[in-house]
Amino acid sequence: MNKLLVALGLAATVALVGCKKEPAPETGATTGEHLENAADQAGHDIATATENAASDTATAVDNAADATSQAADNAAAHAENAAHDAKEAAKDATAAAAQAVETGAANVKEKAQQ
Repeated sequence: MNKLLVALGLAATVALVGCKKEPAPETGATTGEHLENAADQAGHDIATATENAASDTATAVDNAADATSQAADNAAAHAENAAHDAKEAAKDATAAAAQAVETGAANVKEKAQQ
């Protein structure tokens, strides 16, 4: 925005210094016409800068939304995998505990029979 104001100030200065109140032979424009043209150009520049900023902002928001969605999907997949791994570990631990109980009971039964 500051650059735009500086450019507008320079354009106005050039228009005031470079043009006489009477039409100049090279352009035929008066100082007022130069100022009007500079103002029109500044208006177009502001509109273009605004459109570009809006487009860049929309793109950034879209990219952030996509990244957030991807991160959520990854987190859900990792959580699902962790839950599956925990379930399998619990099954393995239960099976090992059951095997240990059966082995212990078999040892006790064998010693009791002797």
